[in-house]
Amino acid sequence: MAKHLDVELSNHIATVSLSSPTMPPRFFEELGEIFGDLGARDELRCIVIRGSDKAFSYGLDLPRAFQEHGPILMGANLAGPRMKLRDLILRWQSHITSVAACPVPVIAAIHGWCIGGGLDLASACDVRLASADARLSLRETRIAIVADLGSLQRVPRLIGHGMARELALTGRDVSAEEACSMGLVNRVYPDRGALWEGAQAMAEEIAANPPLTVRGVKQVLDYSSEHSVADGLQYVAAWNSAFLASEDLGEAIAAFSNRRRPDFKGQ
Repeated sequence: MAKHLDVELSNHIATVSLSSPTMPPRFFEELGEIFGDLGARDELRCIVIRGSDKAFSYGLDLPRAFQEHGPILMGANLAGPRMKLRDLILRWQSHITSVAACPVPVIAAIHGWCIGGGLDLASACDVRLASADARLSLRETRIAIVADLGSLQRVPRLIGHGMARELALTGRDVSAEEACSMGLVNRVYPDRGALWEGAQAMAEEIAANPPLTVRGVKQVLDYSSEHSVADGLQYVAAWNSAFLASEDLGEAIAAFSNRRRPDFKGQ
């Protein structure tokens, strides 16, 4: 049973809540297990991930990490401990990547602090929303660590390399409004309640669309972000050649003709 994450499923939407404002080592294992399970659910159409405490996340629980992995984190300068540390980092990276790799869209609802591992997690989501009190920071540099769970790879794709380098090299804190102005978050809400309502409303709007089409849009966007425009166009042409025809397409046409809301089944 998960100790650091809670999952609720309702109307094709999963809400994943971080039960603690810090991320102990076991958190990453639970994250990978939960998103592996959610990604395999055909009925799922959208996921909202949020913090349930006073912050979205302060990031890695360093005291717990040193308690559990001290020998390899600060061990002798020998090949064995160094390889074990590399394997640990790669494993935690894979669990964060399970969020980005989830076939359905993932919305991060950020309130309070979003630091270090919290930003790694948020940047792996498809959409980031924030409350006005949110503060984001790529601050590992300030504690003598090179961020290694995805922020240095994903944040530049969101806000551009110049601004990402500024945030990573200074480790400074960014307000919700500044994060929105640079494209790090999509929207800002006045408080946590409004944020959660906004995230739920967006999830419902996504879930109302044809689910297989939504999954296709995410996959094409992911592919196109890693390839040239020409490659992306070839990929989407092949995708639609294979998956354009569907019962949901017929339902969309019928609903438009009859001036009613469509009811998509994912077929």
